[in-house]
Amino acid sequence: MLLPAKAEVARQLRRYRAWERVMLAAPNDRTVRATFEDSGYTLCVLMGKRCAREAADAAERYLRTNQVAYLQEQQVTCLQEQNERARPAAAVRRRPPAAERRSRAGR
Repeated sequence: MLLPAKAEVARQLRRYRAWERVMLAAPNDRTVRATFEDSGYTLCVLMGKRCAREAADAAERYLRTNQVAYLQEQQVTCLQEQNERARPAAAVRRRPPAAERRSRAGR
């Protein structure tokens, strides 16, 4: 797994947090909201997450830890998510009761 440079992650995380503060101060300003959402999207792409909050949390963890520990943590998380998704309800084919079954010869 390729990891982004820590300097770039730190820069994008600072940008995201700064726009978050501005957006919270002026929530009705569409330009501010759009820029905040763009910074969140950039962080999502950089960290490989679907949600900006998850991406910000992942960026903070990444910056606190070394790369090996972060990769191990991501691998465990990925495996847990795969296990959760891999549990579809088992499709069970049930036959009608014996009284309702008919042989082809009886038609």
